[in-house]
Amino acid sequence: MLALWTGQRQGDLLRLPWSAYDGVHIRMRQSKGGVRVVIRVGAPLKRMLDATPKVGSLILTNSGGRPWTPDGFRASWGKACKTAGVVGVTFHDLRGTAVTRLAIAGCTEAEIATITGHSLRSVRAILDTHYLSRDPKLGDSAITKLERIESGTNSPDQAPDRSQMFSHEMEKS
Repeated sequence: MLALWTGQRQGDLLRLPWSAYDGVHIRMRQSKGGVRVVIRVGAPLKRMLDATPKVGSLILTNSGGRPWTPDGFRASWGKACKTAGVVGVTFHDLRGTAVTRLAIAGCTEAEIATITGHSLRSVRAILDTHYLSRDPKLGDSAITKLERIESGTNSPDQAPDRSQMFSHEMEKS
């Protein structure tokens, strides 16, 4: 859940101290590139973090309450995937999934980059190459938006009715 809600790399999450979480935000500097990110913690992640016993200085610890080693975490991840019947998914894939989830939620590329620490170009490449072209929810969302505009039922927080915009321009000519 931590990876899906923050879009951070495995290594950064394995080193993430409790002191980086203030009950509202996670504040951290990424190890690759040194980018500082401040991530507001969504309600599901907040519930999980607040309910997690603090057995050490790091948020993620193994069953013995000790910091994970990269190899130990990778092995446990593989076992968990196998148990769940998940094939061909790496932990790093969760970073791209976080980008995709944010895009599907309507976030801009700049908003996504602010959370994940990616460059705008990287966000665009992730969305274009790997994820969005495969997500039928985006197509459904696009048609729903088009139907709202065509039927005139769009609300103020939705896209304006462009047919009315064009009719005003015609009247001015």
